[in-house]
Amino acid sequence: METTENLKEMVKQKYSEIALQDKETNASSCCGAGGCSTEVYNIMNDDYTNLKGYNPDADLGLGCGLPTQFAKIKKGDTVVDLGSGAGNDCFVARAETGETGKVIGIDFALPMLEKARANADKLGFNNVEFRQGDIEKMPLTSNVADVVVSNCVLNLVPDKDAVFKEIFRVLKPGGHFSISDVVLVGALPQKLRKDAEMYAGCVSGAVQKEVYMELIAANGFKNITLQKEKAIVIPDDILKNYLTEQELRDYKAGNTGIHSITVYAEKPKEQEACCAPGCCS
Repeated sequence: METTENLKEMVKQKYSEIALQDKETNASSCCGAGGCSTEVYNIMNDDYTNLKGYNPDADLGLGCGLPTQFAKIKKGDTVVDLGSGAGNDCFVARAETGETGKVIGIDFALPMLEKARANADKLGFNNVEFRQGDIEKMPLTSNVADVVVSNCVLNLVPDKDAVFKEIFRVLKPGGHFSISDVVLVGALPQKLRKDAEMYAGCVSGAVQKEVYMELIAANGFKNITLQKEKAIVIPDDILKNYLTEQELRDYKAGNTGIHSITVYAEKPKEQEACCAPGCCS
């Protein structure tokens, strides 16, 4: 059985490799996990090209939604992007928050950080920075962010509850998040769940949609809204790497699904006597 640290190291190594690939290679696979499909189209990623602030050098085709489009970012906001990759969502967020705001990207893969920093330098942005760190324990002080965004990242993290606790901690009272992620509807075949390549490719790390939404509520967030949902169709030539012909037929005939969701939620403006969910007796 894979340990938490082994899973983290596997994802770090995989996404370090992805940082060196071009977008076409990443986009033809499951969240950039490798050239595992002969069908040349993007399985999960949405089209950023019409969004203000979009920079093609920062787009590695790794997302599963457009969280910045739904994030209600205002001029002057401080925005934190979890799993910032080459900086794609950070630069879109910067177009919204403007020169008076600040954008902080967090990633634990050094090659991704180097790519993001080089992109920021080319663009001449002095209010966009990238920090190396684990989003289960963010390198940020508390109550610093107006908005948190993330795109197809939390599903890769073994301890999702810890991430939502950290999001709550770093958000200012009244702040909010908009996160795109991959979730499951129904029971995914175990062969898909346990494979390391599919884990790094955003599927095996995903949890049930209901569990995901319950985690958000359990961590004290309010006004939880499902902003967008779409089914993800994984091509047969990927599924055949993991399932027999009969298992594939059963899977496609059942009610199991892999979905991309974009979720919005707010940290309450008025805190009770305790500082965070669960700290009061």
